[in-house]
Formats: sequence, C-alpha cells, structure tokens
Amino acid sequence: MLEFLYQLDVKLLYFINHTLSNSFFDRLFPFITEVKNWYIAYIILFLVLIVKGGRIGRMAAVAMILLIVATDQFSSFFLKSLVGRIRPCNVFPDLNVLVTCTESFSFPSSHAVNNFGVAMFFTKIFPKYRWAFFIVATLMAFSRPYVGVHYPSDAIGGALIGIFFGYIFAIILKYFDNYFSQRHTKITNKYERIEFK
Repeated sequence: MLEFLYQLDVKLLYFINHTLSNSFFDRLFPFITEVKNWYIAYIILFLVLIVKGGRIGRMAAVAMILLIVATDQFSSFFLKSLVGRIRPCNVFPDLNVLVTCTESFSFPSSHAVNNFGVAMFFTKIFPKYRWAFFIVATLMAFSRPYVGVHYPSDAIGGALIGIFFGYIFAIILKYFDNYFSQRHTKITNKYERIEFK
C-alpha cells in the first residue's frame, strides 16, 4: 500500500513538473515560491492590519507573526528531521528544478504549512476574504512540486498541518478578543456609572 502511494506521488510529481511545464509557469512559480517575495507581502499585510485593522486587526497582526514562527519551527526543525524524507530534486536527476535544491528534508513543505496556516487563520477572522487567502496559499503550495523541490504529498500534508495550526490560533485570538471586549465593557460601564452619579 505504501509503495502504491509513493508511486502515485511520483507520477503526480512528474505530471506537475513535466506535463504541465510551460514557459509562463516557468517564470511564474519560481517567483511565487521565492520566500522573500511572500515575506514582503506579509509585511505589507502586517502594516495594513496595524494601521487600519482596529483592535482585532492589531491582535491578528501579532498573532500572524507568532503563527508563522510556530508553523515554520514545527515543520522545519521538528517534522522534517523526524520524517527524514529526501527531496525529489536530490532523487530524480531528470526533474525540471527551477530553484536551488537544498539538502534539507522534504516532508512537509514549510511553504505550504506557513501559508495554509495564515490562510486558515485569516479565513476565521476575516471570512469575507477567505477565497483570496486560500487561492494564494494553493498557488504557493503548488509551486513547490512544480519547481521540483517537493513531492505533491509534501505540499498536501503541509497544507493540512497549516490548516490545523491556523484554526487553533484563530480560536485563541477570538478568546482573547472576547476577554478584552468584556473587560473594556466593564471598565466603560464603571465610568458611566461614576459620571451618572
């Protein structure tokens, strides 16, 4: 069964990396997969939340940073070492490798974990924009097997792990938001009673 799943994973990898290969994707997905590009996007999102988001936006901005740190550390320094899966670009010499192939382990894709974590988190906080968050995360995850540095299962597994983390962080944020809202209401009512007297 495991061998069958592995062979299916490899076939899907070659379908994405070879069959779907074209000059447009060869420019698009290396750009999307570049870490510094989506860090810039997250910095912009962070600043927008701080300036325009009100209390919940500021809390979400801080929580987003903590979420990315948590998902990145968990995937990069714990799960990858635990699973020890070699990257496909270090196994199959005929892959179209469009970015640097590192010696770090493959499962899960930290790109997928981080971005699906953020997507799920903001979907629970700002559901109006859920499609935008998940489209971006899906493109990011898809870029990893396309550029040849991850198996599709690395991206899928990473997405599921990220969704779990994002959901937990959203629950925690909503708890703190309710706590501070109730505290603010109590303080406001106290001053209103004092002024009434």
